[in-house]
Amino acid sequence: MQLHIENMTCSGCVRTVTRAIQSVDPGATVNADPEHHTVEVGTSAPRAEIEAALAAAGYPAARETA
Repeated sequence: MQLHIENMTCSGCVRTVTRAIQSVDPGATVNADPEHHTVEVGTSAPRAEIEAALAAAGYPAARETA
């Protein structure tokens, strides 16, 4: 799934976002691009759970539009 995280701007943000996603699915793959505020997540976890974990970590996400 692709997500847009507007306030993800640095490598520290990427670490926090990755930890939040992997708290839901420890095997999730996370490819983050802070310059463009995008995250590509490879997971079998429901989108709602990933988005809830990100919001709880202070990084609310929106679906990335192409």
